[in-house]
Amino acid sequence: MSRAKQKRDEAIGRFAYDGLDRIIHERARLSILTSLVSHPQGILFNDLKELCALTDGNLSRHLQLLQEAKLVEVWKGAGGGRPQTLCRITEHGRARFLEYISVLESVVSDAMTAAKEGVSPARRLAKGWAPA
Repeated sequence: MSRAKQKRDEAIGRFAYDGLDRIIHERARLSILTSLVSHPQGILFNDLKELCALTDGNLSRHLQLLQEAKLVEVWKGAGGGRPQTLCRITEHGRARFLEYISVLESVVSDAMTAAKEGVSPARRLAKGWAPA
């Protein structure tokens, strides 16, 4: 295989970032998982709601989706004479979250590298090209 073909083959899908999991990538769910990773013993529903700036309904729905994906677990109990809900990331959820973060770091690295090069796309075009 020629070097040019090998280089082209390596570039196919280079910026596809397949590891950006749609379940995790949504802003609210990313907030929830980040909060839960920061609290490995779990966090109460109301505290999680506050940390993520979500309503009861929004948090409940996102937790349901994360539970279905086996990324989080929800426990019911009582504290101070009132029912409480404890949310916790699963081992599987922690592993998938860390994989996701690794891919996200690649996105940031690629973007920073391109930005540091400082050449605007318009300057790279050959003569004869103009904005549409």
